[in-house]
Amino acid sequence: MAVPLWTVACHGHSIRDSEDVLPEEPVRGTAPKWEGEFVAYFEARSPSLRSTAFVLCGDWHRAEDLLQATFLKLYQVWPRLVRRGELDGYARRVLVRVFLHENRRLWRVREHVSAEPPDIAAPGDPDVAQRLAVRAALAAVPPKQRAVLVLRYWNDLSVEGSADALGCSVGTVKSQTARGLATLRKRLGPQLDDLVRGGRKEHWA
Repeated sequence: MAVPLWTVACHGHSIRDSEDVLPEEPVRGTAPKWEGEFVAYFEARSPSLRSTAFVLCGDWHRAEDLLQATFLKLYQVWPRLVRRGELDGYARRVLVRVFLHENRRLWRVREHVSAEPPDIAAPGDPDVAQRLAVRAALAAVPPKQRAVLVLRYWNDLSVEGSADALGCSVGTVKSQTARGLATLRKRLGPQLDDLVRGGRKEHWA
């Protein structure tokens, strides 16, 4: 990243994505003792979280912004977060909620502009064509339904795990999953079964 996350945090910036995450702790001007541990976690987990962010938003630049916002939030609560455990689950929860917070405004704007995402011309490579088709189909799914689908079928979370990540009920996850899959089926047809049951996760990204 161009600007170290801890440098940004030390200058007092914050990104408030949800009231449901741990409150921020003040960060002093000198590097804390646990910074090395945080850097190691960042280096280990940022590739998978970046991929999840991309599947959520469909754009690598936005995915990088989501990743930075997520790790900034993690940095601001790191000591308590380590004591509580479940680092990966918390990181995923923050990422999804940052994505949803960002998209509340963007989705409303897009709904007024166009009800359907633009068609993407598919290149000759079948795998690339499939990825582009999936990306276009996901773009047609409202953000919360999309987040549910990504958690369920990209991150392989259970219904209960997805509900925990989203801060909603199991029933909400089930209904959002059904609606999201219905939208994908309209655009992908029989390819949807291969996407969610056939183990072809590479087509999501």
